Amino acid sequence: MKELDAWWQKQGTPLVGVSLKSDHYSAILADRPALSFFEIHAENYMSDGGAHHRYLEEIADSYAISIHGVGLSLGSAEGLARKHLQRFKEVVDRYNPALVSEHLAWSVQGGTYLNDLLPLPLTSECLRVVSNNINQFQDALGRQILVENPSSYVSFSESEFEEAEFLCRLAQTTGCGLLLDINNVYVSGKNMGWDPRGYLQTIPADLIGEIHLAGHEVKQFEGGEIRIDDHGSEVCRGVWELYSEVIERIGSKPTLIEWDTNIPSFEQLYNQAHQAASIMVSARQMQVTASA
Repeated sequence: MKELDAWWQKQGTPLVGVSLKSDHYSAILADRPALSFFEIHAENYMSDGGAHHRYLEEIADSYAISIHGVGLSLGSAEGLARKHLQRFKEVVDRYNPALVSEHLAWSVQGGTYLNDLLPLPLTSECLRVVSNNINQFQDALGRQILVENPSSYVSFSESEFEEAEFLCRLAQTTGCGLLLDINNVYVSGKNMGWDPRGYLQTIPADLIGEIHLAGHEVKQFEGGEIRIDDHGSEVCRGVWELYSEVIERIGSKPTLIEWDTNIPSFEQLYNQAHQAASIMVSARQMQVTASA
């Protein structure tokens, strides 16, 4: 966070980044876009060498880096896989990122990795398990991590907490921060029938270390529809509206445009980042005017 603040002060660039994709390496290095940071998935950089590391090292000379995990499985009752944790730490040590994050989910059972981020029952026992895993993760890295809220398609009758309360308790128990994915809040609210605005208003500003924005797919079926968090399209109007309201309430936060499928041109991705930057600049100007 301090590195990103310093970048903003030095360059005058709002705290906006995009997912780093190999399709865009050349364009980024040629054009040096006015962004604050790029975000990578840790699992894509767990090898020792290769062209992707060479490109990332050059990009990291000019931009802050955020490292986002997708496979550590913070919700696993069997604890974190030591080898995966060690490889994750090696990526963090190599690139000294401004931000490190993982998901509130599980994806490992008995050494078998499942290619998904699976939901958790939000119970006291689950809170204990996830807290222990977060503590282990943070102790291994020697730094704070951010935990991302999931996109939801089912719920558990055993759950004792609302999701927002569960995440806040995790932060209070472990000292972690939160990665607030507003698209996930929107998708979950629409799928599960609760109010995204009410959810967002319960998250304290000081817990939010980063915001994610992304597109999603709407699938129709007999009798209804479901929204799938696929990161394969532009941010929808409803998510932009929620983002504007959040930024007006809490101020500027590092904001990432996620795009992981149907990879667009870098220009299209950059235009989405520019829209987020414009919202932050407008909110800051409103705050200055109000305090004058």
